[in-house]
Amino acid sequence: MSKTRDPDRLVLFTDAVVAIAITLLILPLVDVVKESKAEDLTAVEVVTHHKPEISTFLLSFVVIANFWLGHHRVFEHVRGYTSAMMRLNLLWLLTIVFLPFPTEITGAYDSSRFTAGLYSGTILALSICQTALTWMIHGHRELENPDDPVSKRELIGSCVLTGLTLVAFVLAAFVPGVGFYALLLLLLSPALMRVWRPKQVS
Repeated sequence: MSKTRDPDRLVLFTDAVVAIAITLLILPLVDVVKESKAEDLTAVEVVTHHKPEISTFLLSFVVIANFWLGHHRVFEHVRGYTSAMMRLNLLWLLTIVFLPFPTEITGAYDSSRFTAGLYSGTILALSICQTALTWMIHGHRELENPDDPVSKRELIGSCVLTGLTLVAFVLAAFVPGVGFYALLLLLLSPALMRVWRPKQVS
């Protein structure tokens, strides 16, 4: 049997890495201000000339924040962690740390199936890792708090979000003209979970 550890250290490390990643998103916009000042652009022109960069920053901030909130909710059910769970959590962190890279590409280059696919593919990898963590914790004696277990509804909700993200990735990467609009599918997740309330899901 694998050794179980107190989850506090893992949670603190995860929170620190997420904080750094979410801070890195703003750095390209800070550079934009310096470059625009050197080009004698007005403050208004700084904003109007760099709408794509600002939009992708806001989108990525919301994405990371929402996944961190989901991660936080899942870890409220955790009483310990194993080496396997730690490695999976590191993979989740890898996708978080990597996200500023496709964010920067999206802001710097014109929208295309490649840029949209790279960005949505990163979010898909992040969603898969989060669902895998939820699945690993659910029903696991060493990991799950028996007094506050992961509900089937939480697990299904995570799977639904990953399924929608997969569809969004396919549309963004392979269907011409769809691009980043495919990510609007992710907004359907809360609505689907409100509508779909089977009796067996608690």
